[in-house]
Amino acid sequence: MAELVSIVLAAGEGKRMRSQKPKVLHEVAGLPIVSHVVGAARAAGSRDVAVITGPGHGDVRDAVRSADPDATFFEQLERKGTAHAAAQARPLWEHAQGYVAVVYADHPLLRAENFQTVLDRLDAGMDAAILGFEPDDPTGYGRLLTDGDSLLAIREQRDASEEEKKVGLCNACILAFRAEVFRALIDKVGSDNAQNEFYVTDLVELANAAGYRVGYGIAPEVDVMGVNDRIQLARAEGLFQKRIRSEMMHRGVTLIDPDTVYFAYDTEIENDVVIEPSVYFGTGVTIEQGATIHAFSHIEGASVGRGASVGPFARLRPAAQIGADAKIGNFVEIKKAEIGRGTKVSHLSYIGDASLGDGVNVGAGAITVNYDGYNKHQTKVGAGAFIGSNTSLIAPVSVGAGALVAAGSVITKPVDADALALARAGQVNKSGRAKTIFERAAKAKAEKSRG
Repeated sequence: MAELVSIVLAAGEGKRMRSQKPKVLHEVAGLPIVSHVVGAARAAGSRDVAVITGPGHGDVRDAVRSADPDATFFEQLERKGTAHAAAQARPLWEHAQGYVAVVYADHPLLRAENFQTVLDRLDAGMDAAILGFEPDDPTGYGRLLTDGDSLLAIREQRDASEEEKKVGLCNACILAFRAEVFRALIDKVGSDNAQNEFYVTDLVELANAAGYRVGYGIAPEVDVMGVNDRIQLARAEGLFQKRIRSEMMHRGVTLIDPDTVYFAYDTEIENDVVIEPSVYFGTGVTIEQGATIHAFSHIEGASVGRGASVGPFARLRPAAQIGADAKIGNFVEIKKAEIGRGTKVSHLSYIGDASLGDGVNVGAGAITVNYDGYNKHQTKVGAGAFIGSNTSLIAPVSVGAGALVAAGSVITKPVDADALALARAGQVNKSGRAKTIFERAAKAKAEKSRG
């Protein structure tokens, strides 16, 4: 396979997003749009990926770098069009020996296969190849003007004649060239058009005029949809979710009501996992074989072990590690905590900054009190311990293996293994006092309503 250099054009502002941040930083399935595109370029075999950003776009570079530390960045100081932007990556393409691909950064559903569609044309002997698609409504898109298998030109909507606007084959988002062809033509692109900009699409006509062979490939419309506003962003999210839901089910994951489950781009789920309706997965989640995620649960940055049960109405926050066969029940929140094999935190509890051993039972309403207003502190509970309902474990504190903490206790000191811990005030009953209090309250309420 020839070496591939991909140039990702990400310098636009995306004003139609009505946003303070660049368009390509808006996320689909938890990943910035531009990072989806860079990922597709890498998956297609790109040795080098150049990302062209605009002035003040350090946040774009940071976002891409976090997903692809090896990406190279160039800045387009003046917005003079896509060809001008691609030319900024000269240090990468001026010595390239294989292929050069130019791709727009606002296509979050792009796949490696879409790159391969045009690279196959180059492998077959073409000097350049463009990715096209056939939308239901071509209005606004550049048209591909063809003659059989040859591509003659790409005409932008604003520059197209009435006859050319009737063409249904449109420019998608990838233009690929033999490196020597790209070098020979990129500096010859002119700006004689309605916008007085240098269009990378003009390379097609230049290539034909120079006697090069130019072809095209066709991609499914869903793969190459661009995002220009919030409506299209929502549509891209919906299409991505539909795609990943299908992939999950093909891998052996059961989705009871697929349309209500939302995945992140990096969600990893093994086979024989059952996911009930209305579950949300943030980034960084792994679910092992045979686990069940019950309805209305929210999971991010967490791992769930084999055969575990989570929910309904559970929340797993980052660094929650749920062991095999553990049970996290309804209205339970786990944060930065290790939950051992077979441990049960069944209802109405908060476990944060903690380590619970195997076979621990946590009663309803029990919590770890992990924050003192300035710092977080650790709680450790040994294997087989029983934490009674409505217990507060004031961190830093430890409870030994096999210990029993009585319900309603406030634990501030270490509890030894196999010990019984009781930490609550003694009960006092005062005869008739309740009646006196209620009568006094009723009188006060009556006086207030009369006044």
